[in-house]
Amino acid sequence: MSTNDIRFPVDRSIDFIGLGRLCIDLNANEIHRPMEETMTFTKYVGGSPANITIALARLGMRTAFIGRIANDQHGRFIANYLDRQHIDTSNVITDYSGSVTGLAFTEIKSPAECSIMMYRDHAADLLLEPADIQEELISKTKSLLISGTALAKSPSREAVFRAIELARKHGAVIIFDIDYRPYSWQSDDEKSVYCKLVAEQSDIIFGGREEFDLMEDNKQDYSGKDDATASYWLAKNAKLVLIKRGGDGSTAYTRGGEAIRGRTFPANVVKTFGAGDSFAGAFIYSLLQGWPIERCQLYGSAAASIVVASHSCSDAMPTIEQIEQVLRDNKENGAVAYDGT
Repeated sequence: MSTNDIRFPVDRSIDFIGLGRLCIDLNANEIHRPMEETMTFTKYVGGSPANITIALARLGMRTAFIGRIANDQHGRFIANYLDRQHIDTSNVITDYSGSVTGLAFTEIKSPAECSIMMYRDHAADLLLEPADIQEELISKTKSLLISGTALAKSPSREAVFRAIELARKHGAVIIFDIDYRPYSWQSDDEKSVYCKLVAEQSDIIFGGREEFDLMEDNKQDYSGKDDATASYWLAKNAKLVLIKRGGDGSTAYTRGGEAIRGRTFPANVVKTFGAGDSFAGAFIYSLLQGWPIERCQLYGSAAASIVVASHSCSDAMPTIEQIEQVLRDNKENGAVAYDGT
């Protein structure tokens, strides 16, 4: 059984803080058809860091969020939803500059063919400023999640580096979810520079194979190669690098030289988006419990199988009992159900 070398500070009143994108998902109700023929959508809170924070709150963790929301109906919907999830919103700031809430319309043609149409012009979350970051809040947390989309524009990117500075000062574990969204960036060079700067200061890095390739110099011999990629970042500050390959599972790499391969669970797939966020939420929850990496992988994969079978992302984030049920249902296929001890 692998060891979990991530050491979270003790005696903190908050387990996890998410920072970055708060938006609205509008998921197509008429699935198995193109968006041109879709007439109705259901509204959910969206944004990868928001989804991950909601996932941890649903699993009983004490969570908070740092971000900006627009002074509009969607912004108030987001704030009310986070409050109902018992997420600390004391550092969620309403922006009065005339910004808008980012929108994501989803198209679900088939379980394997899903797409997202984003509206991000003058989005409130990218107007987060360094002065917005509350040091007192960060001093109370065990971990801080940075989402790559928060690096796409100023002043949000400067706010990210201020948050990282404070997290390092107070010993919080820094988690970087690369979360690459091409429509957010001006150029590949810009994206590579800022993502690298954050990755070099992070304790844990999550990303898909393609996201690591985009962050890395393709001239280097580690690009496209999981073992070499992990070794490169583990030689920096990272203690854990997790490379996701969608339906093929994921591999977690540790400084001890271990490569722990995750598995996937069967599901009646409705859509593919949201799987990575639910995986990350349950995986981080498991790390916070001090569990072995194999167990973290199982929890993450079980959570992902639940969310891909649902129409929503945020609303579908599972409870501990739901995850345990997936493990029990698949015990004969090698999964192990845990009692939480």
